[in-house]
Amino acid sequence: MRLVGTGTEPVRVLVVDDQELFRRGMTMLLGSEAGIEVVGEASNGVEGVELAKSAAPDVVLLDVRMPKQSGIEACVAIKETVPSAKIVMLTMSDEEADLYEAVKNGASGYLLKDSSIEEVAQGIRVVADGQSLISPSMAAKLIDEFKTMSKPDKVTGAALKLTERELDVLRLVAKGLSNRDVAQRLAISENTVKNHVRNMLEKLQLHSRMEAVMYAVREKIVELS
Repeated sequence: MRLVGTGTEPVRVLVVDDQELFRRGMTMLLGSEAGIEVVGEASNGVEGVELAKSAAPDVVLLDVRMPKQSGIEACVAIKETVPSAKIVMLTMSDEEADLYEAVKNGASGYLLKDSSIEEVAQGIRVVADGQSLISPSMAAKLIDEFKTMSKPDKVTGAALKLTERELDVLRLVAKGLSNRDVAQRLAISENTVKNHVRNMLEKLQLHSRMEAVMYAVREKIVELS
């Protein structure tokens, strides 16, 4: 079993973008980052999906707007054919609709192209470790949207499938805590937190931690102040 992001195995990254200069530049810069290996690049969503099948990347960087197949459509296809691959949208689009569609369809990260290479590299490492990351400006838009929702009430619906401990983990994840911070807060191991998150997503039929955050607020499980 490969231990991604532990220092023993590099994070394998596929870069998919229709802008050649940006794609080549990103590939070159990421190639110089410690613990990251670029295993391929593609110029559109169709090529990206095919290359993901053969290269089996840990993380795929996808532009949202591309010819032949959009990044959102490619995200869906890659999650179906290479379920282990984590998706990070790297785009110029700061449209809330694109962010919501990306999260809904399984993206674990959403970064804008004005992010520094250090921010992109760290985002790749964070997502490869099973967490989520979005650009601060986009995160602010999500928080504003969340604040318009009702305050928490009793837990209903699919959330009733969760154990009390899983609900505790969900509430802390929804407040932006990392696995390590959740583990410290609940006095359990980080691996136990990861297991709870995995079980929680499976029970709720969600694809990512970001989608779990949206779910938690929508179902009034947590209130973001």
